[in-house]
Amino acid sequence: MIRVPAGPAGRFPDAWRHCVGTGRLELVLRRDHQDSLAQLQRDIGFRYLRGHGLLSDGMGVHRPYTWQGTRRVRHSFTYVDQVVDALLEAGIRPFLELGFMPAALASGEQTVFWWGANVTPPADHKEWAALVRATLGHLVDRYGLDEVRTWPVEVWNEPDLTAFWQDADESAYHRLYEVTAHAVKEVDASLRVGGPALSPGAGEGWLERFAEYTERHGVPVDFVSRHAYTSGPAQHVPFGTHQTLAPADRLLDQFAAPRRELKGTHLAGLPVHITEFNSSYRPDNPVHDTAFHAAYLAPVLAAGADHADSFSYWTFSDMFEEEGVPTALFHGGFGLLTHRQIKKPTYHLYAFLARTGGELLARGDDHLVTRHPDGRTVVLAWSPVDPTGETPGPGRHTVHLSVPAPPGEVFVRRSTVDEEHGNARTAWQRMGGPRSPGARQLEILREAAEPARGHRRLPVENGRVDLRLTLSRHEITLAEIEPVRDETPPWADEGRLLGREPGPPLGGVPGQPGEPGPPLGGVPGQPGPPSGGEPR
Repeated sequence: MIRVPAGPAGRFPDAWRHCVGTGRLELVLRRDHQDSLAQLQRDIGFRYLRGHGLLSDGMGVHRPYTWQGTRRVRHSFTYVDQVVDALLEAGIRPFLELGFMPAALASGEQTVFWWGANVTPPADHKEWAALVRATLGHLVDRYGLDEVRTWPVEVWNEPDLTAFWQDADESAYHRLYEVTAHAVKEVDASLRVGGPALSPGAGEGWLERFAEYTERHGVPVDFVSRHAYTSGPAQHVPFGTHQTLAPADRLLDQFAAPRRELKGTHLAGLPVHITEFNSSYRPDNPVHDTAFHAAYLAPVLAAGADHADSFSYWTFSDMFEEEGVPTALFHGGFGLLTHRQIKKPTYHLYAFLARTGGELLARGDDHLVTRHPDGRTVVLAWSPVDPTGETPGPGRHTVHLSVPAPPGEVFVRRSTVDEEHGNARTAWQRMGGPRSPGARQLEILREAAEPARGHRRLPVENGRVDLRLTLSRHEITLAEIEPVRDETPPWADEGRLLGREPGPPLGGVPGQPGEPGPPLGGVPGQPGPPSGGEPR
């Protein structure tokens, strides 16, 4: 049994909630995206949203034309305004990523993604700088300088990969960053600009050379960004991909890499933002849809703030078209939500974290214990997983905690997600994997996507509650503990529910000392999640 300290070990930062990813920004204009974002914000409440393609042709910002024999440029912000308005109305701010290259400004024709993002340097750096100044200047005029100062501005995406930056030309990226950063600061010196948004595979020394270049040329850098993934080479099947996975703690190693690599440079001490992370870097890997995935990522979200100022899950929705329009509801998309707002197990991991407190009491390999200012204690626990796939992982896992509590009794609410509960993919598979579920099927899937929930009263002895949580395979569970203020009237008699004379109780109040009650997380006689007391 693990004894949870009565006093806090410190704060539990919500760096996990700072930012979340989306597909290209023009998707924000669609109803399904807006409905999904509204639900996300109700249940979790992220602060920033990062997406690709702010300056790509789909947003229609860069509009060159010829008049009286002279080439000119009109900057149009019709879609930009609609996108930003929709985000702010949903209670989330943009984490601006400047890219990709408008075709009429590009030096080449190389593109990436189904929707054709141009990844070549600008043919004219002065025209690119004017585009950046016009975009930031418009945002300041429309939303106010105080507001836009809170929006980070990131320059490009994974320039170390040939797929995202022509030839992965490092010197060309340094030049692009220099021109862009100065253009941002010309709009207002307090706007925050950073990069270089490197991939996990960035070669040794890439970040250090970026630091050296910006110092030598006096280029402003307000934050450093990088990405993190743990999947191996892609094994393709029709409309899908399978990959090996490294242990989840490799993500934490990647989160920590920028601070380690920048030690001793002039960028040491700057905020570090992991602007993309996930297990697989593929948007068609079925692992994203599973209970395994939630349990795999739980220790990363619990400890990530030790290594980075933020780490942005890529992405919140399966409305994502880099490999084309998805061909089935569950297709291995990055999203926390499928199309039509079906919650995945990893969605619940984030929703559970949204219910944790700001005081950190304890953290271990399989649990996180926090406390709210009003005294409520919240335990997040998870089963260990085998990322190699060589074993299914343990069928049962027990987390046994001694939790501090005020005298009397406590009410415990438990929410469970595993292979059977809070897992719509399981129900979808059992109904035959319909690619386009009808209204009734969607209703069933939404029902199946809800966690199992149970409640119990437990005694407090010597200022502590004995909390035993038995978890099933790939389970994440949340136990919320709060003192009981019993207002049951003195004449209440459960033994007389059927009108009998006073006598032996009919069943009593579940969880009362000396009286039978359902296990924490289930109903007697019915299948349910593992017990909060005796293991199943």
